[in-house]
Amino acid sequence: MLQILGRTSSINVRKVLWTCSELRLPFEQEDWGAGFRPLDTPEFLALNPNAMVPVIKDGDFVLWESNSIIRYLAGRYQNGALYPPDVYARARCDQWIDWQASELNRAWSYAFLALVRRSPAHQDARQIEQSCANWEKHMTLVERQLSKTGAYIAGQSFSLADIPLALSINRWLETPLQHADLPAVTAYMQRLAAREGFREYCRNGTP
Repeated sequence: MLQILGRTSSINVRKVLWTCSELRLPFEQEDWGAGFRPLDTPEFLALNPNAMVPVIKDGDFVLWESNSIIRYLAGRYQNGALYPPDVYARARCDQWIDWQASELNRAWSYAFLALVRRSPAHQDARQIEQSCANWEKHMTLVERQLSKTGAYIAGQSFSLADIPLALSINRWLETPLQHADLPAVTAYMQRLAAREGFREYCRNGTP
């Protein structure tokens, strides 16, 4: 059975758990990371030298990096609906997965560490303001894309790209800051609420 190593509170671990839900893929999870089993042990470092979660073990195959993991799972265990085989549709999906990791996540990093994690090293008022403004700028881009598709981030159908994106949107909504009115984003999250994986791993069991 697939093994997932990482604590559920991690946004990157929840990407993998939600993907498994969409694939109806059984798994065993072990809690590793903050508050649980330490990541700097020889046992864990042998699996991921970066000492970060998630890590999966699929038989003898070991993989780390959350976006690589969800692509692997979708590619191996599904019939094409979640991660389309068409080269153009898959490229659009990959575009948003990579953008979420490289651009959107970078935008909210300082503000999240300051306002949610209360990190003493991230309490510069100017940098918090700048990070919040940059976060909103990226969320406005999401709003425009969802207004264009009228459905999901990469097109008319739910895809693998919606999993990391929705988790980042949820983080924005749950962070105590002033939120712009983004009706397409609101409708999108309401649309996703019909999915079991969203309710369990993105909204923690709530609609």
